[in-house]
Amino acid sequence: MNSISVPTNRTSVSALAIPFALASVYVLWGSTYLAIRVALPGYPPFLLGAVRMFLAGALMYAVLRARGARPPPRAQWRALWKLAIFMVLLSNGLVNMAETEVSSGFAAVAVAAMPLFAGVFAMLRGRHPSKLEWVGLVVGFAGVIWLHIGSALSASMLGLVCLIVAPLAWAWGSIWSRELDLPEPFMAASGQMLTGSVWMLGAALVSGERMHAIPSMGETAAMLYLVVAGSIFGFTAYIWLLHHVRPALATSYAYVNPPIAVLLGALLLHEHFTAHDLGAMAVILVGVIIITLAKARR
Repeated sequence: MNSISVPTNRTSVSALAIPFALASVYVLWGSTYLAIRVALPGYPPFLLGAVRMFLAGALMYAVLRARGARPPPRAQWRALWKLAIFMVLLSNGLVNMAETEVSSGFAAVAVAAMPLFAGVFAMLRGRHPSKLEWVGLVVGFAGVIWLHIGSALSASMLGLVCLIVAPLAWAWGSIWSRELDLPEPFMAASGQMLTGSVWMLGAALVSGERMHAIPSMGETAAMLYLVVAGSIFGFTAYIWLLHHVRPALATSYAYVNPPIAVLLGALLLHEHFTAHDLGAMAVILVGVIIITLAKARR
């Protein structure tokens, strides 16, 4: 779950740069659901998030400061602490928790509903959807209802709650962040990860999470993959895209990540999906695509 809005500043770039950046966001972020599933046996959900976010945030912050970026003032740090509750703790943390109950591909499909919730929150804050966006919202939410009734989630109340709250939190944080005084995008990302890691650690302590054994090499490799590929390289590619292409193209990851996650889960973890699950996924993605196209037209 990754999203941030920055001004577009298109400049001439290599013909291969945009396809490469898009492929990075599609594949790297699509594969993070699989990596979470692999890392979870060795790292409890909130501890996994705390370690991942701290390492990624600290590395990004150190690089930015070495390159001369100014640290956020106190007022911006306060905003980052608040925003991280939604953008890190309640989004990434609850996706981690959900994947202890449901497959990686299924979690990715459920999270794909995020743009639908973002559209509703934007409407509640005075940004009324166009007719085409209304069509996308209706279609998308029909898919969400279909997905949550009679699927794997019906057997897991924990997974159900987590995969409803996580995209809601991310959508609200994405809309709310536009009204906050935040540092430049890369510093804001590193700050959210650093503050979010503290929230995650607090949640781990409250829920009684403990490391009962030393994680295996595979589990640790998956955790480091989340740090490097998911949080640093994937995010960097996304920020670069927001500066060089239309936002609708940059945010197209929302409907490309789920099929990639489903495919990787089926190939590498032998996860199984019913016609019900795949049908609901198709309806959700159609809704998200309609909304994205509608925003591009506006």
